[in-house]
Amino acid sequence: MWLWLLLTLAAPDVRYLALGDSFTIGTGSSEAQAFPSRLKGLLEKKGQTVKLLNPAVNGYSTQELIDDELPHIATFKPTLVTVAVGANDLVRGRGPDAYRKNLKTIFAALPRAARVIALPQPDWSQSPVAEAFGDPMELKARIGAYNAILQEEAKLAGARYLDLWPLMRRQADAKKVAPDGLHPSAAAHLEWAEALAKEL
Repeated sequence: MWLWLLLTLAAPDVRYLALGDSFTIGTGSSEAQAFPSRLKGLLEKKGQTVKLLNPAVNGYSTQELIDDELPHIATFKPTLVTVAVGANDLVRGRGPDAYRKNLKTIFAALPRAARVIALPQPDWSQSPVAEAFGDPMELKARIGAYNAILQEEAKLAGARYLDLWPLMRRQADAKKVAPDGLHPSAAAHLEWAEALAKEL
């Protein structure tokens, strides 16, 4: 009885699994400045204890997320999951149908008891080096289309889609870009974390 009580008291309020790609791991700034770490800090300021696992990898698409990140679910047993993935599917030419199919696989694998929040891709079409990936206006349209698919699949799975797109557009307009000229800045990540903290 006492052992059970001690284990219960020692267990974190939140077991947070952050699934994604460069936008989740903080490429261009650092993992400590990325939104999952910032969110952990904000929740802890509110008195919660949070254990964070961020297995996101720069360059990962939905397929690598499925292959390499989803297996953490069994051992980590998250109570909170964020899903932010799609930019590399877009860049590599994985079409909307294939992207949707992989999202269905991802959402189906997440624990039903966990709170799941999906986040859109930022508007990286306005980044200084975006032209290396195509016409910025076309990129913006494709980013919007992939975000719409993510929103649809999140809702179908019973997850929450946190529409940060208006904020992300303002950040792009304000040139809140990391030194690499592509990814969002640390300040942008903090604003995402603040929006997530309000949601929670």
